[in-house]
Amino acid sequence: QVQLVESGGGLVQAGGSLQLSCVVSGRTISTYDVGWYRRPPGKEREFVAVTYWNTGSPLYADSVKGRFTISRDNAKNAVYLQMNSLKPEDTAIYDCLVDRYYWGQGTQVTVSS
Repeated sequence: QVQLVESGGGLVQAGGSLQLSCVVSGRTISTYDVGWYRRPPGKEREFVAVTYWNTGSPLYADSVKGRFTISRDNAKNAVYLQMNSLKPEDTAIYDCLVDRYYWGQGTQVTVSS
């Protein structure tokens, strides 16, 4: 059984930083793409970032490029999202995705102005 446990969300002022973590069990992430999506209030889920297992190259949504950094630690079977220079429009539930199929439960990020 594959489980993803996210943590690191919270309330932060605009301009602040947070680091989200997603620890995966039941599947080794070293040969899978892993990514982050988010669900802003009243909006559809949207892509944030992904890291590809074969190239290691990250891809970011334009809205977060230059502010967010996705990384993985295959030894810990975990993926991270470092979020800097946060804006109120970054407020959302952030979800981890593994192998384009397995989702975490989400972690709430709220950025106050």
